[in-house]
Amino acid sequence: MSELPLSILATLLVVLIVLSGFFSGSETGLMTLNRYRLRHLAKTKRRGAAQAQRLLQKPERLIGIILLGNNFVNVLAALVAGEIGYRLGGNAAVAIAGGVLTLVLLIFAEVTPKTVAALHPERLAFPAAMILGPLLRILWPVVWLVNLITRGLFKLLRISVEDQSAHSLSSEELRIVVNEAGALIPQRHQKMLVSILDLEKATVEDIMVPRNEIAGIDFADDWSQITEQIATSTHTRLPVYEGDIDHVLGFVHLRGAIRLFDQPDSDKSALKALIRETYFVPEGTPLNQQLLNFQREKSRIGLVVDEYGDIQGLVTLEDILEEIVGEFTTDPADTIKDVHRQEDGSFLIDGSITIRDLNRALEWELPAEGPKTLNGRILEYLEDIPDPGTSLMLEAYPLEIVHTTKNAVKTVRVEKQWAPRALLK
Repeated sequence: MSELPLSILATLLVVLIVLSGFFSGSETGLMTLNRYRLRHLAKTKRRGAAQAQRLLQKPERLIGIILLGNNFVNVLAALVAGEIGYRLGGNAAVAIAGGVLTLVLLIFAEVTPKTVAALHPERLAFPAAMILGPLLRILWPVVWLVNLITRGLFKLLRISVEDQSAHSLSSEELRIVVNEAGALIPQRHQKMLVSILDLEKATVEDIMVPRNEIAGIDFADDWSQITEQIATSTHTRLPVYEGDIDHVLGFVHLRGAIRLFDQPDSDKSALKALIRETYFVPEGTPLNQQLLNFQREKSRIGLVVDEYGDIQGLVTLEDILEEIVGEFTTDPADTIKDVHRQEDGSFLIDGSITIRDLNRALEWELPAEGPKTLNGRILEYLEDIPDPGTSLMLEAYPLEIVHTTKNAVKTVRVEKQWAPRALLK
């Protein structure tokens, strides 16, 4: 080295600094790649993506070759800088050259390339992977020896190299990814994806039609009453029972029942022949599981039962789908389900509304645990049937009782300042 001209040494020093920056930037770029996007790009045969994916499958080898190259060029750069300093100013200049080189490496071979790689990982990582792959095969014996020693240290420290989480995302992490997708995913699609993730947090009790609101056909009624109910029903399927819902016979599809009107001699026996077997749903079933159960059972409707077999409510496939895509109907903003806007801007809310629907309609944050309806939550809070005109603070929301019966709160008033702006338009 002492025989080389200063110009060649200076050029060699610049090349070594560039190489040092390459190794430093490559490490940051490859390690900050989005693994899921990388898989997609590798499948689409993006140049360098498949090579980068292979390198990241064995991160200890990748880090080994990068650090091996980085340390080699840094040491060589220090020797060249020391030689240049010695020629220019003797022994005193060697220390100065070392200090200047440290500053140069910090700026141009560490901070700058790593920052650029962190901001644009693919731009640097993919070309780097095409170089590091062949370099790893050439220097494989050295990298293998380094990794062997490193694994021995891991065993002493009881660190498992194989104990990796495979970069899997939890549902909460996936929810953050969806919410931060921005323009990549339309807002409505984001809401649908998040709603799918939220299915596991809700159970059939959160969306079921309560027992006392189930519309059905009482087989004990006169045939004329039954035919009138079939003709005027707004539902596609109705449960058929004798006396009360606890004695359910099954479900009837009204499309088939209407055909009975064309038969002058039709009667209850003809209707009974159309009744299908009842599908029962255990309470506490998560919505995501119930969606799969409906698919497996080839059913669209079921009765929710408790641990004693008592019927608690009715749930349909449409109810679960509405949790994902929203209401299928196009109700105006002031008549969203059981929330009704008044002329003075306040809102009257049916006590039978579920806490889940109330939170969605008014953008509230009432806890989902405990009673599932507003009536149940108020009765639990007051431990009594309130009189009309009673005001209370439920969590952080002021309510006024408007109408009650002997055993339930029927209507509640909420002032307009506690409603979202969308409902006030």
